[in-house]
Amino acid sequence: MWGQYRDYFWGVAVGLTALLLQAAGPAVAQALRYQREAILHGEIWRLLTGQLLHLGWSHLLLNLVALALITALFGRLFRPGVWAWIYAGSFLATTLGLLLLQPGLQWYVGLSGALHGLFAAGAVVSIRRRESGAVLLLAVLVFKLGWEQLAGPLPGSTEWSGGTVITAAHLYGAIGGVLVGLLLPRMVVRP
Repeated sequence: MWGQYRDYFWGVAVGLTALLLQAAGPAVAQALRYQREAILHGEIWRLLTGQLLHLGWSHLLLNLVALALITALFGRLFRPGVWAWIYAGSFLATTLGLLLLQPGLQWYVGLSGALHGLFAAGAVVSIRRRESGAVLLLAVLVFKLGWEQLAGPLPGSTEWSGGTVITAAHLYGAIGGVLVGLLLPRMVVRP
């Protein structure tokens, strides 16, 4: 039974963790969110945990739907252990990008930066595998990121998320995902 579902392990694990943290309330969110000064004073776990927290239930729902779609679209490409590296690379690219390149950003929550990384890694590997439609997927992502960098968040995304959309996080996560997708050796990509 495990065999047919193991491709989705990390998507389910991340989604359930985000749900539990949202239910845990504001005190947990304060202790775990990305908070620049706290990270600079040694609380480095916030580089990862902040992305599992959300502004509210609608923000979480938006990210969980995207996570489910990405997991369904690309879950079969990699073994669970490889997905762990892709998640780590996407999470770290997002928060290290914010830490190093957005010094004015004091705090951040949400999975969207890492989601852009997961999507980018999946699209890059799909291109490497010469899958039909893969170039289109990457082109859509590049268009979306370009729009956000030039015109700001997509219409409606601020209302859905319940707060300011940090589009730089999307860009940094996607860059991390592209790098991970390019660096993965062929042997870890499923035929």
